[in-house]
Amino acid sequence: MLKLNRVHHIAIICSDYERSKHFYSVVLGLKIVREVYREERQSYKLDLEVGNLYQVELFSFPDPPARPSRPEAVGLRHLAFEVDDIEEAIARIKSFDIIIEPIRIDEFTGKRFTFFADPDGLPVELYEK
Repeated sequence: MLKLNRVHHIAIICSDYERSKHFYSVVLGLKIVREVYREERQSYKLDLEVGNLYQVELFSFPDPPARPSRPEAVGLRHLAFEVDDIEEAIARIKSFDIIIEPIRIDEFTGKRFTFFADPDGLPVELYEK
């Protein structure tokens, strides 16, 4: 039987590297672990740390095609982050003039959550611990 230990990383391709780098490192506060420019691919790769557990890899490529997210399409649905205090997290995100959906309650767990979008429209969820 295959034994998976954890999610190692999540890779995201962005359309505007500097804008997405700011969003993930400043707005969301993910720690930059490593940033490299790969000349042969004309691509940046930015490794970001999430709570010492997982990494988000942010990539730039010349002219990547758009991926639809609405209506919901096959593939990655959204990126979700656990937070201790959802109101505090929402206030932080809103301070950057980012629109956040109203808080909802997970009907199965009773936990509160909300959504907003990254610079390329990828849905990002905050889920209260």
